[in-house]
Amino acid sequence: MSELARQDRRTPAELGFDPWSPAFVAHPYDVYARLRDQAPVAWYEPSNQWLVSRHADVGALLRDRRLGRSYLHRFSHEEFGRTPPPPEHEPFHTLNGHGLLDLEAPDHTRIRRLVSKAFTPRMVESLRPAVRRIATGLVGELVADGGGDLVAGVAEPLPVAVIAEMLGIPEGDRQLLRPWSAAIVGMFELSPTPETADRAVRASIEFSDYLRALIAERRRAPGDDLVSALIAAHDEGDRLSEQEMVSTCVLLLNAGHEATVNTTANGWWALLRNPDQLAALRADPEGLLPTAVEELLRYDTPLQMFERWVLDDIEVAGVSIPRGAEVALLFGSANRDPARFAEPDRLDLARTDNPHITFGAGIHFCLGAPLARLELAESFGAVLRAAPGLRLAAEPGWLPGYVIRGLSELLVEV
Repeated sequence: MSELARQDRRTPAELGFDPWSPAFVAHPYDVYARLRDQAPVAWYEPSNQWLVSRHADVGALLRDRRLGRSYLHRFSHEEFGRTPPPPEHEPFHTLNGHGLLDLEAPDHTRIRRLVSKAFTPRMVESLRPAVRRIATGLVGELVADGGGDLVAGVAEPLPVAVIAEMLGIPEGDRQLLRPWSAAIVGMFELSPTPETADRAVRASIEFSDYLRALIAERRRAPGDDLVSALIAAHDEGDRLSEQEMVSTCVLLLNAGHEATVNTTANGWWALLRNPDQLAALRADPEGLLPTAVEELLRYDTPLQMFERWVLDDIEVAGVSIPRGAEVALLFGSANRDPARFAEPDRLDLARTDNPHITFGAGIHFCLGAPLARLELAESFGAVLRAAPGLRLAAEPGWLPGYVIRGLSELLVEV
């Protein structure tokens, strides 16, 4: 029987794909293996998407300009056969629609060029002492308490504190950031509820208002922070609009810190389940951390699915997908594809041939990848130094989300 004939008989649901199932969210990798083998490009009726599960296909589509994160640079909603979002969701879509993640050329090209002038590798590297100080302090508190929840104690506060320091947000206001971020990214899950949408809209308004006030303050009195650098960034007379600056700051917090939080927690859970690899890392943290960070990003990918619109008819692995369709690129599956990774289900912290796609590819490759890598290296390094005997205190549970996948808590003892 041909591969396409098998696809006709076995749908993703029949193969076990169910992003609303807690059991699937906790362990999707056996289902991914069946998808790659039997239905590598398949229509999934519940979400009205084409699922793409193989590394080669996902990587190629991320670079294919016949797909886009948006279609509005070429079509209206009606021309594309889509229903416009409800008017009451406008604050969320305005905020999200002016961020790099959801823009296409030429706007994406222009804004990324301007943001890159402010968000330079030199600026990121200059943050290392601050990141190390924050990580050391958070881990020190965890150790002083004899353990606790690694998610709430270290994984969540570290990237929030770092981005707040980058943006120059006063310390007294920083507790606002995580709730705003959590509310906004709820809209990236499949079929968000009306309550989720309401929370995202409120958070979009409040966060935008806060950042507009901060931008106005930095215009009056520039500082040594990213907001001031974004205000100053220009190219042949072109500058970022206020909305573009607001959306950039929110994207840096949301996309950057959600991935770092979940890679930290998921990574420690993977290490604690693989004691041989944890022992190797403890024996040589400086030598192994660079490849270990990449392997942990691959092994339990924080962003499991990345969606793209089909702007022109395409064919993927012999399957025709029409313009107007949406594809769901399964990052978690691509990062476990045996066609690209040797022994993909084995955690190998020394893995050097590791072209994972956790940060994407093409024009939307994650701008914050260097910062995420720095935060992860410093976070894992701080725990390894201060808590060399870290051990699991209780079996962890998973958050209900699938697209952004992470643990609800990770209780440890030191």
